[in-house]
Amino acid sequence: MATPHEKPKPSLRIAAMASAGAAIEWYDFFIYGTAAALVFPKLFFPADLPPFIAQIAAFSTFAVGFLARPIGGMVFGHFGDLYGRKRALVAAMFIMGVATTLIGLLPSYASWGVAAPLLLVALRFVQGLAVGGQWGGAALMAIENAPAHRHGFYSSFVQVGVPLGVVLANTVFLIASTLIDPVSFAAWGWRIGFLLSVSLIFVGIAMHRTVAEPEEIAPRDEAPASPLWTVLREHGLTVLIAGGAFIANNVCFYIAITYAVAYGTAEIGIPRETLLGAVMIGSLAMMPALIACGALSDRFGRKPVFVLGAILSGIWAFVVFPLIESQSPIAIIVAITVALIFVSMMYGPQAALFAELFPKEVRYSGASLGYQIGTVAGGGFAPIIATALFARYNSSLPISIYLCATCVISFVCVLMLGRKRDVRV
Repeated sequence: MATPHEKPKPSLRIAAMASAGAAIEWYDFFIYGTAAALVFPKLFFPADLPPFIAQIAAFSTFAVGFLARPIGGMVFGHFGDLYGRKRALVAAMFIMGVATTLIGLLPSYASWGVAAPLLLVALRFVQGLAVGGQWGGAALMAIENAPAHRHGFYSSFVQVGVPLGVVLANTVFLIASTLIDPVSFAAWGWRIGFLLSVSLIFVGIAMHRTVAEPEEIAPRDEAPASPLWTVLREHGLTVLIAGGAFIANNVCFYIAITYAVAYGTAEIGIPRETLLGAVMIGSLAMMPALIACGALSDRFGRKPVFVLGAILSGIWAFVVFPLIESQSPIAIIVAITVALIFVSMMYGPQAALFAELFPKEVRYSGASLGYQIGTVAGGGFAPIIATALFARYNSSLPISIYLCATCVISFVCVLMLGRKRDVRV
């Protein structure tokens, strides 16, 4: 309860607005992944490429965004620590909205030749820069305006932006592919989802006008001259371990929402709508799971919830593909939904866990960099690695082993976090 001299913080409103911005930003990032699985192999690469090579090429452009994310985390984290979370977050929103809209306007390989995939890669890189800066800003806006004992709960609203973005992206693809004939969809229908991202610019304007900077952050003259250099020099090992803790979260998530769609359609012959529908149902289930897991981490600590999620995800890795391969719609829904709920046990507490590892003067830089290092090592290359493993062994078992191995890495890393700081982990 606020004292007579304190104004109660509008925690829930700010968390909800940060979640809305995160949802549209992630929508922009994920709609690219859906297009990379279903449209881009034929649209932006030579028609005579073997399907496997074209799919690898499309997933490689998807991975470019992940390579850019640590750079975005460093750049936006630096300025967010120096000049405020809101400014950095709004700038990231504007950049993402423009880049995604331009992807929707790109000519195909048939029209522009090699320039088309090159421009696609460049814009994907810009998307990565933007989302690399977005997460830290949104998470810290929610956390630093929340009561100290509710960091996990309020920051989980920002994490909900991820599955909500997945639902929005897949909904747009499903509606467009249902209402538009296949030839027209391949020619121009897929562009609708990218052009809709211009709405992110208006969300950025609204946030800029209605949300104040968190009171908790240090005044500019108290911040270090170079927050990025400070966090690397004084907290470099923590950043690396945090990145390792985030690997399993990324790998399991992107295998479930991206590779499973490509694998099911190309290798098993499952209708695209069945797989996208399963991803949407799993993502809807993930939303309350994230909030619940964030709240549980406030009560029981970040580590126990996170570690249990890593263990269950490692076990489920050997169940998910047999269920998908059964071709039963119910089994496919169960496979993806349970996988995403187990991921929620790691991702729900993760924003609060990372923020509490670093002092407030370098928190944006430290949390963002740890998060984005994990995305490169994990999510960015997960679809490519899974595609290559199946091509080499013609079996999903090596992919399951790969998923389980990343869970072991994250299990060990999260146990190492927080030992030198008095934080609730």
